[in-house]
Amino acid sequence: MIGRTLAAAAVTATAPWWLPPAVIRLRENIFTWINGEEGIPVPGPAIGAEHFETLYSHPAADGRSVGAGLSDLFWYWLAPGPQMHQEHLEPGPRYRTVARATRQALAIPLADAERLAHEKTAKILDELPLEDVTAVRLRDLMMPIWAEAYYELVFGEPCPREARDLIVGNADDVITALKGCSLRHMDRRDALTRYLEKRLEAGESLVTLPADEFSTRETAWYLQGAFFNTAVVQMSEAMAHLLMVIAQHPDVQRDLRENLHDDDALDRVIDEGLRVNPLFGIAHRVTTAPIELPGRTLPTGSVLLFNYLAFQRTGPAADDDFRPDRWKTLKRRDAHFIPFGVTANRACPARGMAPVMMRAAAREVLRRHGLASSASHTRSMPNRGPCLLVRDPDADLRPRLARMRARDRVDDVTISLTQLVLGTYMVADARRKRLCASYFDDHPEHGPASRQEVNR
Repeated sequence: MIGRTLAAAAVTATAPWWLPPAVIRLRENIFTWINGEEGIPVPGPAIGAEHFETLYSHPAADGRSVGAGLSDLFWYWLAPGPQMHQEHLEPGPRYRTVARATRQALAIPLADAERLAHEKTAKILDELPLEDVTAVRLRDLMMPIWAEAYYELVFGEPCPREARDLIVGNADDVITALKGCSLRHMDRRDALTRYLEKRLEAGESLVTLPADEFSTRETAWYLQGAFFNTAVVQMSEAMAHLLMVIAQHPDVQRDLRENLHDDDALDRVIDEGLRVNPLFGIAHRVTTAPIELPGRTLPTGSVLLFNYLAFQRTGPAADDDFRPDRWKTLKRRDAHFIPFGVTANRACPARGMAPVMMRAAAREVLRRHGLASSASHTRSMPNRGPCLLVRDPDADLRPRLARMRARDRVDDVTISLTQLVLGTYMVADARRKRLCASYFDDHPEHGPASRQEVNR
């Protein structure tokens, strides 16, 4: 009896170390069982890293949604209006129109982008309580900043609190469901859609799509998906990763705070953070014509799974060490480094302004606060980045960091079990609903047929 009790206690005590990885493996097996084998990993056993960028840039690696089993799952997470999400439109006239509208909206002077990020970061930080040490979740702290910034880009005016709450509620719900930490809450998402429709009907948006090609609701879905989902989520996640690595590397943080106006130093830290924890995981593309590779032909309809992390772990910067100074000598073009995708195939449209805005936001945070964190830091960051913001440099952080570490270990277990249950349910529900496949069944003109016309 005593032996069984001790064994149970040992299993429970060590659960934070062995259970989360075991649950991740189980989830992957369940997802594969439900969806089947998805496609060809790149880099992988059949296609090496040396072909990654060439293959990613190939004109025939341009299919996006039709023919990939993962599309039903991503459309499920991105609803409402996933058919208007820029990243999921098939190539053709509709995609070109939407992509052009996004580029035009983001084509602001970099000085204006820097000012916007600085002002919004300062405003949100001013709302924090005046305490010597404040515990935050970095992703949650960052979301209102980017909600206000992108609102101002779209509407050309300061963001009212009502709109900010709607945008943050929508973006948080999408990313939390995507990570398997919660089910979708469509009421939060639909509320933002209705708000955007009203603004569009009143002619109050600076960013629009042609009325003769797209309905008001389609334009609202486009704004919601591109600016108030993807842009807010990705910038919040990017900043949470950046501030976490700064918090967990005191020597780097000290140098940055002592040289706050050194753009090069901040840029090196940003690049290194995106190298160690790339923002994107796997991008899938469907081939629309055969692609010839040395010793192999990829047939039309092949689903290619471009793994950003695996690619960035090859080449001259293949390690997991966080060393920003490597960028003093290492050139981006020489490293296997694609923080914002590959230019020739739907690269992030904010790739020019995003680093500038991240630099401005990080500088404002570091000007006001020291950072400290003992929480786990992974690429997916389901814990949302627990961190301490420190005003008093003499504060004893050890007790609070110890409590943070203990809570994070417990959260690792509860989050992994939540992801197992909810992730499995959502994968099965997405397969049942078939949002992507059903849409193209009903709208073949937006699918492979129109793509074949473009390729001809």
